[in-house]
Amino acid sequence: MSTWIVFLRAVNVGARTYPMAELRDLLTKEGYGDVETHIQTGNVRLTSPMRSRAKVEGALEALFEADRRFPVVTMAFTPPELTQVAHDATGLAEASPAAYGQYVSLLKSAPSAAERERVEALSREGERILVRNRAVHFLFDVPYHAAKISNAAIEKVLGPATNRNVKVIHALAEKWG
Repeated sequence: MSTWIVFLRAVNVGARTYPMAELRDLLTKEGYGDVETHIQTGNVRLTSPMRSRAKVEGALEALFEADRRFPVVTMAFTPPELTQVAHDATGLAEASPAAYGQYVSLLKSAPSAAERERVEALSREGERILVRNRAVHFLFDVPYHAAKISNAAIEKVLGPATNRNVKVIHALAEKWG
């Protein structure tokens, strides 16, 4: 069995509700093992006999859409990959502390070198953007609500992404990494 840490994009925002208890019940009923969730933003740990990230993501997206009647973009990471995202976030914060916060957008696939350059070029005064593998790190010296760069800007260049506060990333890496 492979262990996956799965991040759901845009659930429990507006009308796109997905109570985590219902999600856990569905996944367990469908044969996934060791199902756990963390807070209400679509962070899930599960085990599956599937070893392919693309197959896990595709199977979960089809299952979630059938259950909810809206698409739920899903990003799957292995525990070591999640631990690396948290480690990278720590290193970036130590090298250049963010006065107002740090966030991470998780990607379906690693960007090319050209895509990475395009995304990092979005950086501006008080808003640093750094790409490490399948994670885009935002380091803000301005309040989050005042920032001009968002997950939406990243998606225009790199495709689907889901954003988390770095505190959530660290908590999940400690808990599930």
